Amino acid sequence: MAEAQPILVVGSVALDDIETPTERRPESLGGSGTFFSATASLFAPVRVVAVVGDDFPEAHLDALRHRAVDLSGLERVPGRTFRWRGRYGADFGDAETLDTQLNVFEHFDPKIPASHRASPVVFLANIHPALQLKVLDQIEKPRLVGLDTMNFWITGERTLLGQVLSRIDVLVINETEAELLSGEANIFRAADRIRAMGPQILVIKRGRFGALLFHPDGVFFVPAVPLRDVVDPTGAGDTFAAGMMGWLAAAGDDDFATFKRAVVNGTVTASFAVQGFSLDRVLSVGLPEIQARTAELLRLMDPN
Repeated sequence: MAEAQPILVVGSVALDDIETPTERRPESLGGSGTFFSATASLFAPVRVVAVVGDDFPEAHLDALRHRAVDLSGLERVPGRTFRWRGRYGADFGDAETLDTQLNVFEHFDPKIPASHRASPVVFLANIHPALQLKVLDQIEKPRLVGLDTMNFWITGERTLLGQVLSRIDVLVINETEAELLSGEANIFRAADRIRAMGPQILVIKRGRFGALLFHPDGVFFVPAVPLRDVVDPTGAGDTFAAGMMGWLAAAGDDDFATFKRAVVNGTVTASFAVQGFSLDRVLSVGLPEIQARTAELLRLMDPN
């Protein structure tokens, strides 16, 4: 691969209170921007734009610095950091949100440093579409723009979200979100309708049933990595997107073969995220482990 291109990510850096059937851990490092940057930095330089309060532990930032994440776009302002509290059931399905405190994130106004505006790869993590539009207005002709969103924005801010979709290249959402956005229960019809909204490349995550890539040159399916144990699914979707975008930034290409390999990489990185609490496993995993698990997954996919 050529020298990896820098990735700009704009998202949340938060403190989570996570409860699973076996453990509860308050004040965990969380947020879409955090999971993304900690993972993508294994493959390419990452620049994060976010906001935290004056209560945010410096040790958490040190964890990102250890991964060489560029934090010059991270604002620290007076007030409390964005907090989310959630609980998982025995099946580790979607988390039940118990409490959300936006705090300083409520007034987040992303300001892209001049040094970041020409970033060739941009990822708009799951934040308000109005903020995603503000970011798009500040960046200079990126090679590739990826986007994440959620049901809340699909139903509550559909017009603004539509404006964002018309300006991006890659959308990464789950199957429920794809059905809600498209109005189609059939995943292939849903993909057709969503791609007509703007993004020519669509990745639909299906949890333990893998992921589907829809690209102008074809469709590709990746199964999930078989795992014996799940510890905490928090951030798995952000980690998937990070593994995918990190691979694309390192490859410097958007062709179908590169995207297929990128979706495999996202699948593998997400499999590590769920095997630790919060970012524990994300921050401890290294490239040799990722490469070994990737080889295992590719062997499982090989029909010969």
